[in-house]
Amino acid sequence: MPRSSFVLGGAASGKSGWAEELAESFGLPITYIATSQIFDAEMSARVKIHKKRRDDRWTTVEEPLDLASALDKLTAQQVAFIDCATMWLSNHLIAQSDIADVQDALVSALHRCAAPWIIVSNEVGSGIVPDNALARQFREAQGRLNIALAAEAGLAVQVVAGLPVVLKGQLP
Repeated sequence: MPRSSFVLGGAASGKSGWAEELAESFGLPITYIATSQIFDAEMSARVKIHKKRRDDRWTTVEEPLDLASALDKLTAQQVAFIDCATMWLSNHLIAQSDIADVQDALVSALHRCAAPWIIVSNEVGSGIVPDNALARQFREAQGRLNIALAAEAGLAVQVVAGLPVVLKGQLP
C-alpha cells in the first residue's frame, strides 16, 4: 500500500469516491479530515452525501485551516484522509493567510505524519484564464499546491470519469 497518495480530479470526476476506496483498502481506521465549511443548504447536502458513503471505520475531524495539528495527532494505526486541499486553500485565501507559509506548514506536517495519508484535490488549470484577479490568484495557488502535494506523494492519480489514471507510482 502507498504510504502517501495524492488524488486529483475535476469537479464530480469521482475522485473522492475512488480515494475513499483506496483508504478502505488499508484495513485500518480512517480519520477523515474535512476542510469544507458549511455556509449554505447546497454545501450541507453535499456533506451529507459524502458522509453516507462512510461506515463506522471512519471518524470525521472538521478542520478548515489547521491541517498540521490534525495530522500531528494521528498514529501509524490509522489512515489520514484529507478532503480536500482545494477547500483548504480557499479557506486560507478568504482568511488572507500567507499561502506560501501555510503550504510549507502542510508539507512539513505530511513529513511528520505517522499515518499513511491520502489527499484529494481539484485540477483547476485546464480551463480558461479567469477574468478576475482573485480567481487568477486562486488558480495559480492551487496549481502550486497540487505540484507540491504530488511531489510529496508516492502515488499520484488523476481520476477521470471515475477511472484512475496513474501519474506517479503504482496502484496497489
